Amino acid sequence: MKQPNDTPENPRMPLTRRNYVLLAAGFGIILLGFVLMAGGGSDSPDEFNYAMFSWRRITLAPILVIGGFAVEAYAILKRWK
Repeated sequence: MKQPNDTPENPRMPLTRRNYVLLAAGFGIILLGFVLMAGGGSDSPDEFNYAMFSWRRITLAPILVIGGFAVEAYAILKRWK
């Protein structure tokens, strides 16, 4: 009878250096998106600050965050030769 082999078919590491660089870049993009989303509040509750509805906070920052998550998914799934 043939014994089951406990070692994987391909002993290479599942992620390479390129994958880790892309993971770091994706994390940086996500972090930048959250930093751009921060702020815009008012010091006084009686005063309304329209700066919280700026294009940077409403449009640019969420696009960066979603793009960063897409880079993260690509970095994890990409198999380099």
